[in-house]
Amino acid sequence: MKVLQPAGWKAPRGYSNGVAASGTTVFVAGQIGWNAQCEFDSDDFVEQVRQALLNVRAVLAEAGATPEHITRMTWYVVDKREYLARGREVGAVFRELIGSYNAAMTAVQVSALIEDRAKVEIEVTAVVPEDHPPRWV
Repeated sequence: MKVLQPAGWKAPRGYSNGVAASGTTVFVAGQIGWNAQCEFDSDDFVEQVRQALLNVRAVLAEAGATPEHITRMTWYVVDKREYLARGREVGAVFRELIGSYNAAMTAVQVSALIEDRAKVEIEVTAVVPEDHPPRWV
């Protein structure tokens, strides 16, 4: 994986402007903060982020991928003010479960998610390197 940073651009914090990678592409559907039984254990924003990231990790594992293979993340949040106000907590959970490297990331506020109790949905694209054969082969 190669981080793409145009010359002269100020380096972003917590993400990359772009990433190039080759290998097996893994697409993870948007994951929300509910457990494997599709039940919410918490209405707390940071706890939903934690569970959504755990769900992302579980789907990646099915392909033999790990968080280090993530090249792109899109976060959909229903309240950008809560996301910004709790940024330190979100960052700590992110570093704990995903790592401190920089994927290309986008975060957008949406008016609602399909599940009424969901406060965040995280969609991921990962690329498993060619020298790391996919799990299903």
